[in-house]
Amino acid sequence: MRRGARHVATVGDLAKAWTVRTLRARYQQSVLGWSWAVIQPIATVAVFTIVFTRFVRIDTGGVPYIVFAYTALVPWTLLATALPDMATSLVSNFNLVSKIYFPREALPIAALAARLVDFGISIILLAVLVVAFHTHVSPPWVLFLPVILLIQLALILGLGLGSAALNVFYRDVDPVLKLLLQLWFYASPIIYPASLVPQRWQWLYFANPMAGIIESYRDVLLAHEAPGWYLVPAAFGAVLLLVTGYGFFRRVEGRFADVI
Repeated sequence: MRRGARHVATVGDLAKAWTVRTLRARYQQSVLGWSWAVIQPIATVAVFTIVFTRFVRIDTGGVPYIVFAYTALVPWTLLATALPDMATSLVSNFNLVSKIYFPREALPIAALAARLVDFGISIILLAVLVVAFHTHVSPPWVLFLPVILLIQLALILGLGLGSAALNVFYRDVDPVLKLLLQLWFYASPIIYPASLVPQRWQWLYFANPMAGIIESYRDVLLAHEAPGWYLVPAAFGAVLLLVTGYGFFRRVEGRFADVI
């Protein structure tokens, strides 16, 4: 028990230090600095808003489309930026991995933590949009937000740790992952509501954990209600992927220094 606690503490300390280093390296030479955390999603939302309000109208249940889309893009951007960073975290630091022993999971975790800081900045902008467009938030249901975020983090950690370990042995993982993320984007209710999916296919559609996670964010922030049933399979899938991804990472970790 003590050994496990020491391991967790070591991973936490290393991840914290590496997160700070990553953030400094990312924004130190950047003119716009932290602004990039919101520029990408807000630019995407602006394009979608023009297309889906001027040319192809989508029923968002009375919610302004910019708020509707941005509520989904904030959690999606966290996933889409963290996973590639985590997948390449071991290979891009091969000098450390091959020469020094330390809990290697600290590197993918730090990559996620750095993107989580960007996520926090984006959440502030989302709050501004909600206030600006007079879309009120019901306080009781806001308590579900940490639960939804934890489920999403479990999903990202599982996929990220597994991808990072696999990328050590097969360098095709990074480009394949980026392609899958593009397809995953359209398979999730980001630019359209999940209600557009025929009822008979809802069970299959919500086998995608991000579909349930995104809809749950919208339930809480926009519909002023508790998350729907789809958060349960999303949580189950996220935990399953976390256990599988971390288990695979730990099983092959001893071979990283020889292969990388």
